[in-house]
Amino acid sequence: MRNYQRLEGMVAATFTPMDAAGNLNLQAIAPYAEHMASSGVIGVFVCGTTGEASSLTTDERKEILVHWVKAAKDRFKVIVHVGSNCQRDAVELSRHAAENGAWGIGAIAPSFFKPTSVDELIRFFKPIATAAPKIPFYYYNMPAMTGVDLSVPRFLHEGKKEIPNLAGTKFTHNNLMEMAECLNLDGGAFEVLHGYDEILTCGTALGAIAGVGSTYNYIPSVYAGIFEAMKKNDLVTARSLQMKSIEIVEVIIKYGGGVRGGKAIMNLIGIECGDCRSPIASFSDEEYHSLKEDLEKIGFFSKK
Repeated sequence: MRNYQRLEGMVAATFTPMDAAGNLNLQAIAPYAEHMASSGVIGVFVCGTTGEASSLTTDERKEILVHWVKAAKDRFKVIVHVGSNCQRDAVELSRHAAENGAWGIGAIAPSFFKPTSVDELIRFFKPIATAAPKIPFYYYNMPAMTGVDLSVPRFLHEGKKEIPNLAGTKFTHNNLMEMAECLNLDGGAFEVLHGYDEILTCGTALGAIAGVGSTYNYIPSVYAGIFEAMKKNDLVTARSLQMKSIEIVEVIIKYGGGVRGGKAIMNLIGIECGDCRSPIASFSDEEYHSLKEDLEKIGFFSKK
């Protein structure tokens, strides 16, 4: 794989900026990228769950990637989610990513017609990864959203035989036993990108050295501190910081979850992201006022 190196540190799962009419606000990506470049992240993961990929057209997803690559200016890596229920759309997005400067790609399992075995999942992903053979491919494992809960270790071990650029998994699951199996599989052959921000300390204790998270967008210092503390085996500091993360996650759950609540937080801190697309409801002025009050109560504005 071209210029491949294992990821270490924070990869922010980015939001997709929208205007008042629900159209893409591509001009907002450049200032967003400046925010990311100054935050300490090593990369961004665009057009994933946080980026509302399932609510975007294929052409929109292509445009978003192009703007992120341009805005990144090689200051951080751009990884793009190319997954789709339509394999042909995913292949097209994968090829486009490779041709337009993406550092890597990831794909979630199809969630309408679901694969029922690891072999079926490998067959689905193989042409997608093959369309971008020179950049790393990550299996985005998120059973809570897809309903696909197949063995990730078996997928990695068997999939590598068919998918040479299979680098690892974005592991967004709370099955820490399976995560540990992935980390130790085949002598540590695969990357495991930790996906649940609120239990990052658990993942790093098992050996994860990189994570992909939505809350990295607005409290990166908390997670940078966790990674650093865990390197030093400073569990007291790591636990304290993890509780700050949990406080934030509790707030965003109150306001509709990481996509809706998180996007509102981005707007509050001055990074223009707009509202989510339907069926996710727009944020009201009253909700913004209440959200700001809740964040102030937990000292959010001093944590960023």
